[in-house]
Amino acid sequence: MTERGHGHGRGRTLDPAATVSAPYDYQRYDPSIDRMVSFRPATMVADLGRLHRWLNSEHVLPYWRLNHSLPRFRAALDEKLADDHLTPYVGSLDHVPMSYFERYWAADDPLAAHYDAEPADQGIHLLIGPPEYLGHGYAPALLRAMTALAFRHPETDRVVAEPDARNERAIRVFERCGYEPVREFEFPEEEKTALLVVCERDRFESTVESADEPEVDAEVDPR
Repeated sequence: MTERGHGHGRGRTLDPAATVSAPYDYQRYDPSIDRMVSFRPATMVADLGRLHRWLNSEHVLPYWRLNHSLPRFRAALDEKLADDHLTPYVGSLDHVPMSYFERYWAADDPLAAHYDAEPADQGIHLLIGPPEYLGHGYAPALLRAMTALAFRHPETDRVVAEPDARNERAIRVFERCGYEPVREFEFPEEEKTALLVVCERDRFESTVESADEPEVDAEVDPR
């Protein structure tokens, strides 16, 4: 995922958190879960096996449908890693990998055919991998952190997502993180009926990032 300049121009690789030491692009402590949330770009060498396991998990399959053989999954991951409009991330809690994210330029995504995308709009996909991390209220903290990372790009004023319209838990988490439901639509590229949700920068910074209340919601795999 390369940095957007003015309009549709592209430039150097986006560096959203220069003060964070490698290997993380972004990290912050979330008091609502008493955990450090960190994101680093996924790599083939470090993450092929773990991502293949996570995406073949029973709680993930209904929404991601990437239950491929390892060679086929390797090819799919290689395609994602080479995709200029998307960055795959591994999310960690207290430095333990436990979630997968995709952050992408929405105007260059199939989603752009279904809403009026601005050049600097960003989109998010996410899932929690190991089942032992489900049901502890971690998803809102992770989604807030990834949304904050997206808004570190100065020209991004909107972050969008398109969870499966059946995934009520995911939709509740998005709403708690400042995303507003817009409409359902058929998304043939993802083989689902999706709900478009939109998070505006002003709303996120004034109502979500300024809030200080505990998170109690359950697990989510909000593709």
